[in-house]
Amino acid sequence: MTELRRAREADRPAILAIVNAAAEAYRGVIPADRFHEPYMGAGELDREIASGVEFWVHAEPDGTLLGAMGVQPVQDVVLIRHAYVAPASQGRGVGRALLEHFRREIGGQLLVGTWATAEWAIRFYRRNGFVDVGPERTAELLRRYWDIPERQVETSVVLASPPLPAAGLP
Repeated sequence: MTELRRAREADRPAILAIVNAAAEAYRGVIPADRFHEPYMGAGELDREIASGVEFWVHAEPDGTLLGAMGVQPVQDVVLIRHAYVAPASQGRGVGRALLEHFRREIGGQLLVGTWATAEWAIRFYRRNGFVDVGPERTAELLRRYWDIPERQVETSVVLASPPLPAAGLP
């Protein structure tokens, strides 16, 4: 039986391998100035963890990691900062299991930002109950909760679960 658990120090190489393998789907899809190799290096992973991103993994009984998700509480919401599934494990419910785990554990407002051209990611979140907040609110939310370059704000979307109220921010 697979397990969902907090990432351990020993999981870091496998997390990086999953992120970088899964991020190949972005090549040629997201703006070229935002894609780099590796997509996430060890130093970036260290900085993400130091800034408060907590990684969880979906692991096989033998310890093989199938997916990883990094979440970060910021002000009054929880951000899904990273969500990647090993290419060979995609479509098997790994991402959904991690997402459902966070919904149960957090019980509050979840926000995820992703590339506007990453249609597969947007479909995944919509299938799992997230709602696109629209372009005006996307920019506002990205600037309020994320620390990302303006170029990334211009090329991203934000989805929320549960849906945000019609007026005001969470």
